[in-house]
Amino acid sequence: MTQPITIIAEGLVRERHRAGLSLAEVARRAGIAKSTLSQLEAGTGNPSLETLWALCVALDIPFARLMEPQVNQMQVIRRGEGPTVTAELADYKAILLATCPPGARRDVYLLMTQPGSERLSSPHSLGSVEHIIIAQGRALVGLSGSPVELNVGDYISYPADQEHIFRALEPDTLAILVSEQN
Repeated sequence: MTQPITIIAEGLVRERHRAGLSLAEVARRAGIAKSTLSQLEAGTGNPSLETLWALCVALDIPFARLMEPQVNQMQVIRRGEGPTVTAELADYKAILLATCPPGARRDVYLLMTQPGSERLSSPHSLGSVEHIIIAQGRALVGLSGSPVELNVGDYISYPADQEHIFRALEPDTLAILVSEQN
């Protein structure tokens, strides 16, 4: 089980980077010593509740976000799976694949790919997530150490702040890519 100070340390680093602030600036805004914040981010400090609240105010985040571990996990939804809502007056189903966290930015791409050359991507910015749906063909997709074979209609999400891969397994493979940055 992860220790609370480890979760707090990871949360402080994550949220400070997300805000684009230096260690010195967050410490100044929170009214604490830069060395104290440095220790907390290293997971070696013992913060008081007041210090944590001051840091949350300085980072403009709710207290709960600092206490929640980052959940960037890979998720695969096969065609026809997932929470589904059906319309009463039409032959129409909506399957929820992913929700957007507050303050996130999403870019949508159509990927047109061929077998023979894989796309190995370096890690993107901290907290980035990619979502892919295969529209045509088959592909090997996901984290470079554990990619998943996807077929038409399959969905995957994975933390894009880790090295990841897309390899077409059939000619003219098409996919929808949604890139999410926090």
